[in-house]
Amino acid sequence: MTMDSSHLEDLSSTGQERVVQRICSRVAGPAVGAGVQVASLPLGGLQVWLESPSHRWRFYHRMARELRLAGWHTETGPDRLLLLGWSAVCLSHRARMLSAALKGRLADFDKTAFMAVMIATRLRHEGFPVAELPAEVETRCRDALRWPARLEDLDGLERRSSLEPLRLRLAQVAGLEAKVGCRCCEHLALASKVARTVAGGAVPARSRARSSASCSATPDSSPGVGLTERMVCVSVPNVATTRAGTAR
Repeated sequence: MTMDSSHLEDLSSTGQERVVQRICSRVAGPAVGAGVQVASLPLGGLQVWLESPSHRWRFYHRMARELRLAGWHTETGPDRLLLLGWSAVCLSHRARMLSAALKGRLADFDKTAFMAVMIATRLRHEGFPVAELPAEVETRCRDALRWPARLEDLDGLERRSSLEPLRLRLAQVAGLEAKVGCRCCEHLALASKVARTVAGGAVPARSRARSSASCSATPDSSPGVGLTERMVCVSVPNVATTRAGTAR
């Protein structure tokens, strides 16, 4: 297995320690994440451990799984988790997962629209503030997609390697991540649009503009909204539809 750990020696320039901290804290959750500690190893690499001994082994395995998905080789010990460099196998797995997301869940805009309709309708019936409804729906859809949080964790990470095969894999992964990030923006813009329609308000240009600014997608790549509009029409009460029509 091709692996390179030399790039981990200069953590201050690559920001890997901060990225690993964010990933592990997210995986551990708010109750345990505050106790995640990350430090460099003398010969390169990182070590991760938890201050609290409760269920430590379970959290280490969760963290290791997410770090492997990011492309790193990890080793799990009884009292800490070791991160030892990029792994060709793990980077290939990440590329496959990103490609699968683009062809699978992130290609299904109807599912996002349906989810947004269901969430917005339920929140509206529960008396959730209308002005805050689109942002809340977008947040919940973002959590359901999972990839936005994963990509956000990598902010500021400089990925490099002294090995040519790993450099090629890192470049491939970076390209796929850009496509996934763009697709996620489109999904979240759609969720916000649907939520505003369900809430009875006009759809702002912000959601579409944000998607266009973040991605260089062509007009043909924009998600269709035919089925979305039909689902919204079924879900929105007549009074809200009338009010929205009057506003226009």
